[in-house]
Amino acid sequence: MSESTQTKEEWVPKGDLQEIKDPEWLFHEAPRKTEFITGSEAAREAIRRANVDIAISYPITPQSETMQQAGYLFDEGYIKEYYRGEEEIGVMSALGGASRAGVRALTATSGPGLMRGLEAISSWPGARTPLVMMNMCRVINTPLAIQPDNIEISFLLNTGLLHAHAENQQDFFDYSLAAFMVSEQVDVTLPAVVSVDGFFVTHARGQVSMFDEKYKLPPRDGWRAAIPAMDNENPPARLSRDAPIQKSNFISYHMHASWQQEVFAAVERSAKYWRKYIGDLIEVINPNAEEFIVSSGACVSQAREAVRQEGEKGREVGLIKIKTIRPWPKVELLAALKNAKRIFVPEFNQAGWLHKELCSTLYGQITADIVPGPRVYGGMTMPTEMVLEWLEDYRK
Repeated sequence: MSESTQTKEEWVPKGDLQEIKDPEWLFHEAPRKTEFITGSEAAREAIRRANVDIAISYPITPQSETMQQAGYLFDEGYIKEYYRGEEEIGVMSALGGASRAGVRALTATSGPGLMRGLEAISSWPGARTPLVMMNMCRVINTPLAIQPDNIEISFLLNTGLLHAHAENQQDFFDYSLAAFMVSEQVDVTLPAVVSVDGFFVTHARGQVSMFDEKYKLPPRDGWRAAIPAMDNENPPARLSRDAPIQKSNFISYHMHASWQQEVFAAVERSAKYWRKYIGDLIEVINPNAEEFIVSSGACVSQAREAVRQEGEKGREVGLIKIKTIRPWPKVELLAALKNAKRIFVPEFNQAGWLHKELCSTLYGQITADIVPGPRVYGGMTMPTEMVLEWLEDYRK
């Protein structure tokens, strides 16, 4: 019987037909098949395999296609609940509520949408709500545009969110699945963001190696967390437990400060779980070089080509790809750059948030010059030639 002729009683959600497998087996041992797909399609395939309970959407370019695809997955039975919210802060608030209720929750947004929802987003870590938000980076500055620019990452750095930055379509698939597993660990219990540079990755095609869609991640256990799931039959219990922090006295100040310390300690504890699923928090090419390019996201791809072309000329240039922004790989960076003499930090934003992060780690620890840039923003691409010219100019 075809799907179109099935009755409601005969229809079986496709998610119910998937087989739950151990996450480490799925990441490292399961056979994979490679497809040539866009970043949005890679996100869809990650969601298909993520055993998501609820996805809440609100459209914004360049994210809209991904959550549209999530709607199709809901229709097929891979997602249990799905709806479109009224606007971003409503979506982010509802998503936090879903996570508090103990279910696996997902959303996606881009630049201005992230900023509109930031009040709710910034409350997630303190509420210890494990969930995943896919962030397809986009310009937020006036004059408004829809083009790629990852300045919004700078607004998330000190919120207590876990944060991975994908270079390409493959990363977007892998990091998104890993984010669910990391965020739900008992000693983490934090929301995770997986950012990717809009259009450069979301709307472009690349090779993505994926395990079979007949497999899926284990479900979330809402009671296995730093804070147990909310009892929705008795919500005042949750409210009364939180009330002392809202008072104005020494005890409430101390409680709030210690809670923030615990949130950021949990971010650091997450590192071991990220390593379990995606390997080292940084990738290093030409580790013995004296000149290094350090970058994250789509900038890494241009840097790879620059390193290759320099190698053809007999010049060894190192490359460090940063996979996770939070936790920040401080120890790994210090070890990898201890002998560097010059470091370049190309970025797709005006603010230079990655350069600032790197300087705060390396200042007083190494003697290398840390060169800001090159930077492009407002939607422009970064030709490899620009990186090569930057290298040449600073050698003079």
